[in-house]
This record gives sequence, structure tokens and C-alpha cells, in this order.
Amino acid sequence: MPDLEFFEMSDVGRVRDHNEDSIGHVTPANAAESRTHGWLFALADGVGGEDFGEVASKTAVDTLTEGFRAAPRGEALPVLMSRTVQTANTRIYELGRNASPGGSRMATTIVACALRFDRVIVAHVGDSRCYLIRHGLASQLTRDHTVVAEQVRLGILSRREASEAQTKHLLSRSLGNDLFVNVEIGDRQVQANDVLLLCSDGLHGPVEGAEMAEIVRWNPDLSVAARKLIALANERDGGDNVSVQLVRVRAVERMGMYRGRPYKLH
Repeated sequence: MPDLEFFEMSDVGRVRDHNEDSIGHVTPANAAESRTHGWLFALADGVGGEDFGEVASKTAVDTLTEGFRAAPRGEALPVLMSRTVQTANTRIYELGRNASPGGSRMATTIVACALRFDRVIVAHVGDSRCYLIRHGLASQLTRDHTVVAEQVRLGILSRREASEAQTKHLLSRSLGNDLFVNVEIGDRQVQANDVLLLCSDGLHGPVEGAEMAEIVRWNPDLSVAARKLIALANERDGGDNVSVQLVRVRAVERMGMYRGRPYKLH
């Protein structure tokens, strides 16, 4: 089974008077549960400018953690993650429609990592990110669901133009806007000493991925690394809430699949 250590932290920043980010996790109770369910880490950023952003983000994280705990034994992680994120989307959408008087718009991003054996499944909607830090280098495992990022991928804007655009934080996808949402799912193998970093745009806006990797590299205590990351984001900007989850993989159990059943590799 994977052996993990983690630390998570959320900060209101220097300008806002309340925090619309939410973070949460699920840890297995024993080795058997690690193999049948695994670990879950989730981070959500309530959309600024919408009503009840903090309600939307908390609903998203609570729905994922509850759904993960209640999942059938051995359910395929990509199926489980897609299902729970869709459920979160429906709950947030209905909360907004039923808000009184006259309904309210609720929306949030979500990024979540589920780990079982030697794999990590990443599910995300919006512009909260997940990085894989390996050998001191950061690889972004998610892609931003923003209008500007879509324009960069289509070749309409350069990366420099995108970084200077006034609309760079305008989401093209989020939880709660519509009854159904397109959840992006990724699958990667993890190795011992890998670090997964989940964060809201309050961190990845002012701090580059390479800088995050450098801070994690020189601060092996994850709590120290998280505090330094948030302090740097606040020093450079501080205009947004800042949230980060750091997950270090200390050991993995290499597994293969045969006819849908896992088997241990030697």
C-alpha cells in the first residue's frame, strides 16, 4: 500500500475578510482500506464575484469526501472521481436554484487527487491546480479551464498575452453553473519521494511551479514548506485566498491489472 505524509493549509490573504477556499482529505483506517479505497485530497476555490462562494467550495469538498468514504470496495478510481465530482456539481447547482429569494448563482473550482497502490487519479474543474514534484522539478498535471487558457491552446493568444489579459481568471468551466459538467480526469504513476501539490490560484498566480518545487526541495518538513509557499504568495500579491495541500509519497506498492483485478508486481 502507499505510505504517505501530508500537510494542508489555507490562508485568507492580505485583502479579503473571509476565506472562500475549502480543503479536505480522507485517509484509510488500515492497510486493507488503503487497498480497497485509498487516499483522497481535495481543494476547492469558491468563485469570486458569485454569491456564497464559500458555501459552494465547502459543499464540493464535503461531497467528495463523503462519496469517497461511502464508495463500494475496489471501485475504479476514475469512475469514482468522476461520479463524486458530478454529484458535487448537482448539489451546488440545486443549492443555488433553491436559495431564496429568487435563487442565487453558486460556483467553485475543484481539484482532487485519489491515490491507491502506485497510481494517482486527478480530477479537476476550473483553475485550481495539481503539480507533481519529482527530483526537484514540477510538472503541472492539470490544465486551467479558463477562457484565456483555452485561447492559448487554440493559438489565439500567446502565453505572454494571456498572462497580461484582464480576463485571465474568467473560468470556462466550474462546478455549479450548469446541471452537468465536463470533469477532466488524469492518471499517473507515482514513485517514492514524489510530492503532489494541490493549490488554488491564490498560490499559482504569484508563484511559479519551479519556485514551488524549489521551496519543497529545500524544506522537507511539509508544514514548513506550506507556510513558506503561502508567505511568498502573500508577499507578492495577497489579494486572494491561498490554499495548498502537500502530499509526499514515502513508498508505493507496484501493481498490475488483469481482467480488472489488481495483482502485485515484484
